[in-house]
Amino acid sequence: MAEIKKVVLAYSGGLDTSIILKWLKDVYHCEVVTFTADIGQGEEVAPARAKAEAAGIKEIYVEDLREEFARDYVYPMFRANAIYEGEYLLGTSIARPLIAKRLVEIANATGADAISHGATGKGNDQVRFELGAYALKPDVKIIAPWREWDLLSRERLMQYAAEHQIPIDFAKQSKKSPYSMDANLLHISYEGDILEDPWAEPEESMWRWSVSPEAAPDTPTYVELTYQQGDIIAINGEAMSPATVMEYLNRVAGANGVGRDDIVENRYVGMKSRGCYETPAGTVMLKAHRAMESLTLDREAAHLKDELMPRYAEMIYNGYWWSPERHALQALIDHTQSVVNGEVRVKLYKGNVIIAGRKSATHSLFDESIATFEDDAGAYDQKDAGGFIKLNALRLRIGGRRQQRD
Repeated sequence: MAEIKKVVLAYSGGLDTSIILKWLKDVYHCEVVTFTADIGQGEEVAPARAKAEAAGIKEIYVEDLREEFARDYVYPMFRANAIYEGEYLLGTSIARPLIAKRLVEIANATGADAISHGATGKGNDQVRFELGAYALKPDVKIIAPWREWDLLSRERLMQYAAEHQIPIDFAKQSKKSPYSMDANLLHISYEGDILEDPWAEPEESMWRWSVSPEAAPDTPTYVELTYQQGDIIAINGEAMSPATVMEYLNRVAGANGVGRDDIVENRYVGMKSRGCYETPAGTVMLKAHRAMESLTLDREAAHLKDELMPRYAEMIYNGYWWSPERHALQALIDHTQSVVNGEVRVKLYKGNVIIAGRKSATHSLFDESIATFEDDAGAYDQKDAGGFIKLNALRLRIGGRRQQRD
């Protein structure tokens, strides 16, 4: 085992990372630096500092990264209309590059030899954290306790905590949700318990951010989004920061039953996994952004983006945010967004996001004088369509004649 003197731990203060903190000290006999990120998970992060102090940690980082997360990770991803396997809006995936970056930066600042995380050996997060860390610090050492220890159940973790007098609220743990959950500004995910049976319907009590469509208001809510270069900069005429935009849309869309999804997805490590997701803001953002692009983006540019999107989404899902291919695609995507400016009006109603209008005073490609079904005063010569069709049919006609001869 390589000598490790100091480790930066991604630390939430919960059961797993509290045990990892103690385990790192006992197994590696090293100093531990804790890093706790607020990326909009909706839980108080300040207690993590107190828990780390109580555990004797001298270097403690607790950071509010909500704006950076929204501005530099979520917004660029939504410029691409990224969605994995046609359903997943990548809520967990897109948070990992930021956490990996800060782990590396803190390791550099504190002179740490290694970083550590609490991702299990079965999931995607271990890949995402570590690919990101290696891209940013190629020689970094990474400690993944779930791949080393034998504490492979919640019961065994609780036993370890009791044996080593780790301060855990056992009453709280016993009342904790039975689901494995991950939350940030973009989404909250649920896995485990009854969800391990793909036939089992999620319990209504599981959902945290949204009402059921059946219980949503009978009156729709209208929201007007202002876009500048592909990003939402204002809602209902009020300028907002990226994080504030997402907080507002999570609240309003969730209240209208928007954003629930139940998915069986293909993990990068090879297995299929069933998860449920609440992504109210992201569901609105995807639909509205496509509406804005439909008005302002050239046809072939839009189609090229659609062809590249699954590859881009897969890069994020699999942990390649810091790869050269993602950077190259992002440059292309961002270039297309210079014209994606204007307003989109959406109607939120009982789980649905309905486009109720879109306009762009500066970059609309919609020409009513050409598209009209009324008299267009010669703006479009319909006779031209005959030659257009014949030219495009030429290869089909030649192939058809050959088939007749055969």
